[in-house]
Amino acid sequence: MANILDVSTGDNLQYQFFPVSSGSVQFKIRAPNDAHIALTMGPQESDPMCEVYIGGWGNTKSVIRRNRTKPEKAEIETPNILNAGEFRGFWVRWDGGIISAGLEGEAIPFISWADPEPFPIAFVGVCTGWGASGTWKIEDGAEFNTPDKLEYKFGPVASGSLELEYRGPHNCHVCLTPAAAEVDPMYEIILGGWENTQSVIRHCRQKPDKVTVPTPGIMNPNEFKKFLMEWRCGRLMVRDGRTGALLMEWLDPSPFPITHFGVRTGYGAQGNWRIKHFSRGGAQSLPPPPSAPSAAALYSAPPGYPGYPGAAPVSGGAGLWVDATSGQVPPGAVVGGQDCSGEPIYVARAQHEGALIPGKLASSHGCAYVAWGGQEHGKNEYQVLIGGPNNWVPTSGSNIPPGAFPGGQSEDGEPLFVGRVRHEGSLTTGKVQQSHGVCYISFGGQELGFPDYEILIA
Repeated sequence: MANILDVSTGDNLQYQFFPVSSGSVQFKIRAPNDAHIALTMGPQESDPMCEVYIGGWGNTKSVIRRNRTKPEKAEIETPNILNAGEFRGFWVRWDGGIISAGLEGEAIPFISWADPEPFPIAFVGVCTGWGASGTWKIEDGAEFNTPDKLEYKFGPVASGSLELEYRGPHNCHVCLTPAAAEVDPMYEIILGGWENTQSVIRHCRQKPDKVTVPTPGIMNPNEFKKFLMEWRCGRLMVRDGRTGALLMEWLDPSPFPITHFGVRTGYGAQGNWRIKHFSRGGAQSLPPPPSAPSAAALYSAPPGYPGYPGAAPVSGGAGLWVDATSGQVPPGAVVGGQDCSGEPIYVARAQHEGALIPGKLASSHGCAYVAWGGQEHGKNEYQVLIGGPNNWVPTSGSNIPPGAFPGGQSEDGEPLFVGRVRHEGSLTTGKVQQSHGVCYISFGGQELGFPDYEILIA
């Protein structure tokens, strides 16, 4: 069975993203007009980005657009290509910078364009708009059937979680890796091994296993069994996907960044898989466990605070913000902390929703992150602080010390300062918003607020 997502999109031009593990995606769409497909590096609208509009302009034409700007890169008349009463099948492919779209069953595209500045595409977004709601059946180009062969099939992960369903007699193998290959370091989770009698967690393909638990009869060749895998700063958890019960857990003292998963079967077993990746509006997961102490509510001023007009005087100006992309770290970048893996975290900032937001840069992730609206947002284009101060002062709430270093401003024009907090083995930089009385950091896909923090002083 292929990796299929059923998605509904409203008349709101708001993309729902999911990761892809190959250079193509197939889908069926039932909509009266305006099926929009976005190809991006991350699970959000950010440049660089290519969009394919199918059945736009009242279901009369289709176009390819780059970075949400006109003129169109390609345009063709496609009258009545979509239908509100039936599913129509399409494919979109990208190879060597050539973006193309075609009808199901036809090898020749009806529209294509060669991007002179191609970029790695890891996510696809879908939406409808302009009077259209749509129902989608989306199939990743990669198959997730596994034969009786100890060979992993890989796909990218969108966050610190993965949900899967497996139907097979035994030996459901899942690996978590920093690349789309069997490389060290790696975690392996074997469910229903040893003739469906026990399950283990293995590190770097080495014995003894880190965790071994008896799980007799956990797999069934005639029934899909659901599992949820979560990882956060080296804490690896395997849960029953239906009840949420914790099956196995292990804390890695030397964690590493996980970017891919792999699945396989072996030892006399063939398996069928349904793989769901987490993204807003897509597959739903179990609620994540609390990952932060109680903090001030998002976007509510602390008791007794009169508002940010007339806030503490700001001084500073030392240092320079330098443009960078794709995980680049300019010489002289200010180290503000470190990830739970030990990797340095640099002071960075990026534009988002009309705000200029201080955040964090971990180079191996290939992007910077900022916190906004309760979520973590990856940014391929960002600025890094170089040659600036590195004096951090503890404070709390709305108490902004004199000389606090300004790092940006909110969409309402409120100054945002650079702060940091210790959380789950990391020292993570983020934004201090005085009117909210907290320092916000992006962590594990979320925006987390902390009333006690350190602030950068110029």
